[in-house]
Amino acid sequence: MSDTANERRRFHRIAFDAPTEIVQGERRWAVELHDVSLKGLLIKRPDGWNGDPNQPFEANIQLADDTRVQMEAVLTRTQADLLGFVCRHIDLDSISHLRRLVELNLGDESLLERELAALGEDQ
Repeated sequence: MSDTANERRRFHRIAFDAPTEIVQGERRWAVELHDVSLKGLLIKRPDGWNGDPNQPFEANIQLADDTRVQMEAVLTRTQADLLGFVCRHIDLDSISHLRRLVELNLGDESLLERELAALGEDQ
C-alpha cells in the first residue's frame, strides 16, 4: 500500500487469528481471518464460496469460549483470494470486545480515540 493510502486509512487493521464463520441465510463458511478493524474484516476466500454480494452477511469471530464478536456486514471488496467486509451493525458487547482487541494491538490510546471518532463520522 502506498504512503498516501496509509495516511488516508482511518482504521488500523489488526492481523488476528481466531475461529471465524461467515453466514448468509442457510449457508455457512468456516473462514480464515486475515485481519480485523473497527470498521470490518478481511478473510481468505473459502473453498466453495458462493455468497451473494447483494445480500448482507453475519460474521462471527470467536475470541474465547464465551467471548465473540458478531456483526452484520456487507461484502465490499473481492480480490483473488481475499474478501473484504464492512460492518453495518454490531451489538454493544461485540463492539466492546472489538474495541479492546484493537486497543491492545494499537498500544496507543490516542490512535484508538481517533479511530472511534472516525467511526462516529461514518454513521
